[in-house]
Amino acid sequence: MKLSPIVVGGLGALTILECTYAYPGMGATVQEIKQTIQTRQRSSGFRRLPSTARRQTAKPADPNEIADPNEAEDPNETEDPTEVEDPENEAEDIPILIGDIKDGGTSPIGKTIARIITELESGQSNVAGYQIPGQLGTPKCKADTCCVWAHVSMQLTNLFRGQSGRCNRYARAAIRLGFHDAGTWKEGLEYGGADGSIILAKEEISRPDNRGLQDIVRVLGDMHRQQFKQYGVGMADFIQFAAKHAVVTCPLGPRIRTFVGRKDSSKANMDGLLPGVNDSADTLIKLFQAKTIGPHELVALLGAHTTSQQFNVDPKRAAAPQDGTPGVWDTLFYNQTLGLGPLPKAVLRFPSDVVLASDPRTSVEWKKFSMGKEGQEHWNEDYAYSYIRLSLLGVNNINNLTECTKVLPIQSKSFRGAGDLLIAD
Repeated sequence: MKLSPIVVGGLGALTILECTYAYPGMGATVQEIKQTIQTRQRSSGFRRLPSTARRQTAKPADPNEIADPNEAEDPNETEDPTEVEDPENEAEDIPILIGDIKDGGTSPIGKTIARIITELESGQSNVAGYQIPGQLGTPKCKADTCCVWAHVSMQLTNLFRGQSGRCNRYARAAIRLGFHDAGTWKEGLEYGGADGSIILAKEEISRPDNRGLQDIVRVLGDMHRQQFKQYGVGMADFIQFAAKHAVVTCPLGPRIRTFVGRKDSSKANMDGLLPGVNDSADTLIKLFQAKTIGPHELVALLGAHTTSQQFNVDPKRAAAPQDGTPGVWDTLFYNQTLGLGPLPKAVLRFPSDVVLASDPRTSVEWKKFSMGKEGQEHWNEDYAYSYIRLSLLGVNNINNLTECTKVLPIQSKSFRGAGDLLIAD
């Protein structure tokens, strides 16, 4: 079988880093939690960046750098004057662990994911060299959990890549579908989240929040049923794999670490847990905090609007994009939402994006993401770990997942017609 170099070129086998970082016995107060984290980071050789520094860089902590337990803070060190501190959201600096890894994880993969969503390990990967061991259904393919996903990846590349080399309408819809399946969860809810129910429970796709997703549900649903279900591919995994695959198909998009093994559910998730385009900043921030996603991560996730096109917010302007390059995963969305530079008449800015761009709890990060190449790198890393968290909401078998990032396409760092706006495919 000859494989497309677009799909498998530069891909590789993945070595899972087994770490010993865990969180048992955390205190109930913010200060106790901070002290526990600092103690464990020092003993494990890792240091989590302080808020101001972490929010300015996309680079993960150096695993070879050993922290000095006696190291004191520099009294002459000055903080970033643009950083806005919100005393009411002090706990946001402490990412919350979720599902069955609330203790830091009991398996190597659980510990790895715990490190990613607490920003101690990168959410991106460029591992290379993966070779598909065999055709679907063969013993060699069955023996490798990721083999079937390599076959899925080939199909999705053909579906998501437009004629110009940019990501197309199916990719944009797949990204939105991943959000809408995983986002229907909040703390204290015993069901919901990334469970495939947006396709498996017929009720969900008929809700107003999911207007415009019917076509991608049909396309991905048919692909899953006809080609991959018989080989053990679950719907929850299929949706999240497609969402991450779509992101890296877009030029400049991050190659997000990807995990499979979620459990499916045909029970409709709770209604009213997704954001609206006319919501206030307060409403949006509280909605996402209930999902363990802070204001900073919310700003990173909203950047997915860089590739979106609306059809239902204003039907008279159907297909209007939210920035001038809807086929590219760039930071133009952050600039144009702020009103920086010329705004093409075709672009429609969502009111919810505009209010978050100016709210003091989110505006600083919004501006940082808009700052050229540095902003792009910062955003890609922050989007990666934030989306990994989102894609695991409601998942209670994280310790048993398998990483299959190695089958994703390589990142596209250039594309044809880089100076052309409003090319959607």
